[in-house]
Amino acid sequence: MDRDIRSTGPGKCPRCGMELVAGIPDTTEYHLDLTVAPKPAKPNEMVHLTFEVFDPWKNNPVEKFSVVHEKLFHAFIVSRDLQFFVHDHPTWDNGRFHYDIAFPKPGLYRVLGDFYPEAVSPQLITDSIFVAGTEPPAAALTRDYSAKKAENLKIEFVPPPSEPVAGVTAQLRFVVSPGDGLQKYLGAWGHMLVASDDLIDMMHTHPFIADGSAEMQFSLVFPRPRVYRVWVQFQRNGIVNTAHFDVPVMTPESTAASTQ
Repeated sequence: MDRDIRSTGPGKCPRCGMELVAGIPDTTEYHLDLTVAPKPAKPNEMVHLTFEVFDPWKNNPVEKFSVVHEKLFHAFIVSRDLQFFVHDHPTWDNGRFHYDIAFPKPGLYRVLGDFYPEAVSPQLITDSIFVAGTEPPAAALTRDYSAKKAENLKIEFVPPPSEPVAGVTAQLRFVVSPGDGLQKYLGAWGHMLVASDDLIDMMHTHPFIADGSAEMQFSLVFPRPRVYRVWVQFQRNGIVNTAHFDVPVMTPESTAASTQ
C-alpha cells in the first residue's frame, strides 16, 4: 500500500498497519469498469453503482482482493465544484462491488476506486459519472488554511514554512482538539484525500507520523502547480470527523524567483 516504507525484517507498516511483504510487486494498472443504473443519473434519485475489476493481461474478471484498511474496496466520490465528498465502501457480491447513492445536483462527479487485487500492486483508479441537468458553475479555489469545526473535533492545519511546490515532497501537519478519545479509523489514525481543482489529480494517503496524539503529519507529492482541496478524516469517540482545506501549490520556478 505504502511503497516507500522499508524494513529489514517482517512486521507491519507503521503508516497503514498492513503486513509487510518481501520485495515490491511490479506496478500494473488493472481495469475498473463502472456502470450506473438507471442511466442517466438524476439529481436526488437513488442510483446503483457497479464496480467490476479486470486484469490487464487477458481482461479476466478479478475475484480475489486483499483487505486494505479493513475493507476490500474504498470509493471516494467528489463533485466537480468540490462541495460534495463521500468516502465509503462498496460491498462485494456475485463477482462485483455494489454501492447505492443519490447525487445532490447535476454535473460531473469523479470517482476514485482504491483496492488491492491479491498478490499484485495496490490500485488507485478514477472514473467519471455525469448527472443530468445544468451544472452550476464552480467557484475558483483560493488558499484556505482556517481551522474547521467538525462533528466532535476542531481540526487545525499548521501552515508549512513555505508554500508546497509541485514535484517536491510536502509535509502537511494537523492538530486536533480535544486530543482525548482519538481512535484509528479503518486501521489508520487518519485518512486524506487530495483533489486538484480541475479534478485531474486524486490521491489517497495516511499519516506519515501519528501515534494517537493530537498532532499528525502527512507526507505527499503534489504533481502539478494548482490549488488542491485536501480532505482529512479523524475518528474520536466512535465519530468520524471530516474537514477540508485548500492548498495552493507553486511551480519550482516561481519558488526560485521568490527567493532571489
